[in-house]
Amino acid sequence: MLLVICSVLGLQTPALALDTTDDRIQPYLDRVKSKVTEFRLDNGMKFIILERHQAPVVSFVTYADVGGVDEPAGKTGVAHFLEHLAFKGTSRIGTSNWEAEKVLLDKLDRLDTQIREAVATGQDPKNLQAEFAQTESQADKYVKVNEFSKIISQAGGVNLNAFTSIDTTNYLYSLPANKIELWFSLESERFLDPVFREFSKEKDVVLEEKRLRDNSPTSKLFAAFQEQAFAIHPYKQPVIGYEKDLRNLTRKDIQDFFTTYYGPSNLTVGIVGDVDPQQVKQLAVSYFGRYVAKSTAPVVNTVEPVQTAPKSFTLELDSQPVYMEGYHRPAIDHPDNLIYRVITRLMADGRRSRLYNQLVDKQKIALSAWGFNGYPGNKFPNLLVFYAFPTPGTSLEKIETALRAEITKIQQEPVTPEELERVKRKFRVDILDSLDSDLYLAQALVESEVKLGSWRQLFEEIDRVDAVTAADIQRVAQATFIDTNRTVGKLITKN
Repeated sequence: MLLVICSVLGLQTPALALDTTDDRIQPYLDRVKSKVTEFRLDNGMKFIILERHQAPVVSFVTYADVGGVDEPAGKTGVAHFLEHLAFKGTSRIGTSNWEAEKVLLDKLDRLDTQIREAVATGQDPKNLQAEFAQTESQADKYVKVNEFSKIISQAGGVNLNAFTSIDTTNYLYSLPANKIELWFSLESERFLDPVFREFSKEKDVVLEEKRLRDNSPTSKLFAAFQEQAFAIHPYKQPVIGYEKDLRNLTRKDIQDFFTTYYGPSNLTVGIVGDVDPQQVKQLAVSYFGRYVAKSTAPVVNTVEPVQTAPKSFTLELDSQPVYMEGYHRPAIDHPDNLIYRVITRLMADGRRSRLYNQLVDKQKIALSAWGFNGYPGNKFPNLLVFYAFPTPGTSLEKIETALRAEITKIQQEPVTPEELERVKRKFRVDILDSLDSDLYLAQALVESEVKLGSWRQLFEEIDRVDAVTAADIQRVAQATFIDTNRTVGKLITKN
């Protein structure tokens, strides 16, 4: 999913003219790798830079190693909410009079506390709510709406965006090469001096986003699947958060979460494009060197117990039916990670995959059949999931039987050399295509650095995929696709 997001957002450089079987691929990757430099500031903040001078553009990704998985109990949704508020500016950006605005923001915090206390003790909060609305209106007069975004746009910046996943939070955009110091100025201010203004308005935005997701039957199925598949690990909770938690979040909750998880040692920056690494380092020291080193952010130490019995559940909604089946698998840094990815591609990636071929083309019992790894994240042990939409009149039980038959086949019969080579060739194509996007490369470099321990792993993927054998696939399939490791979710049409 990350590849899709970043490919859509990324600036495209000229496409590579390399055949996927060409022995020039690895030398090409080695040349790209040779253009990467890295350094770490004294405060722990890491920078990874890749020089690419095809166009006078630079793409930036600020990778915060924090996501929904890190949220305290009762505070779900705080990581995503913080990402929204990170665009609201600082004490200098987004305000016409910070001193006056700050007084009002502090008053809003006090009123919010008083309203909560009144409700909890059975008192009528009407007068406090009226005062809150009046104070908020006064504070709004000082807000320069979207000033952070406007500065970037006026400088020629594009693809300004951010996203929060269960594992991480990313902030990204691209600028003309002669504006790189602007990025260092804005981004360092954003995380050195954030002001979480327009809090209640943005809470309404987040709640509306949640409402829209909750109205999607498929989203409900996936959310329920997480909760059923995981017993105790925080992967069971939704990134968007639970409504009760979201409504109870305060500005202090956001500030506390920020203070805990946005220290410099928890931030990694990827920069790809028309840059001089020496200049980048000088700017990094000048702007981000101001950050004070903090203690290491807390890490998730909850270990999901081994599933010892099959799980299943059914949702009845006003929707077309969906069948979903998932299996626990290890985290992204496990030696078998790429084998799981190869299995998923063999089984459920595209129209030439086994599930699509059998369920859609041959048996015609499904409208579509797909699968993916890393649900809902991949930093910790996660799920390999298959799902299918049946054709009208086809039962979910028939889908289940056909899917299991394909699973049994991959366990018992070695994949053919031709099929394995086809999947490996598709890996090569995807890897080479991904190099066309500076924004994707910036994201992939930092993702590899944080989750796999080194950005170099990104350039070694082709060799490691080529090393996967039919025996590897059979071994992992036999160990993973067992009854006790299975969770099944069924979405059936409400009568």
